[in-house]
Amino acid sequence: MNTAPTTTARTRRTAGLALAAATALLLSACAGAAAPTPSTEPTATEASQLTVTDAWVKAGDEAMSAAFGELENTGPEPITIVSAETGLAGRVELHETVENETGEMVMREKDGGFVIPAGGSLSLAPGGTHLMLMELGGPILAGEEYVFTLGFADGSSSTFTAPAKDYAGANENYEGGDMDGMDMGDAGHGSGH
Repeated sequence: MNTAPTTTARTRRTAGLALAAATALLLSACAGAAAPTPSTEPTATEASQLTVTDAWVKAGDEAMSAAFGELENTGPEPITIVSAETGLAGRVELHETVENETGEMVMREKDGGFVIPAGGSLSLAPGGTHLMLMELGGPILAGEEYVFTLGFADGSSSTFTAPAKDYAGANENYEGGDMDGMDMGDAGHGSGH
């Protein structure tokens, strides 16, 4: 009588049972370990901590304009705005106005974005920090409302709406770039080269 098939079948069955027992033991050991429980509290994004008030954009039909308002960080950590977009402009830069080496007030792109401290605020104002709209696709009409999107360092984003207003005011020069084609007169980003 040939017992080879029976022995092979018995060996396979024993190996299968041993594998099943080892798997069950491993699974029961894993089940006993405390698995991290997902947090039920939503993680706050930088965008969710920003409140925008008194927003407005300068009306006009020039190649460039600017947007302003009050930005408030309602959260417990600083937030950083790293970009801005609007359908009005091909490009939007985050600008600051600073004194150059000759004592003249000039505007330039803000390295590192706008940092708003925890519980703090940042004023976007003519003659100061602002959103610079470049490569406008057409005129910005007083009384119309326009949508802006702010991008944050954590990858989140937030939108706000700003009405366009007629404005004549600050007169800065642009540092490190050419503002030709933008005749805003005394409107806050003059081409006073």
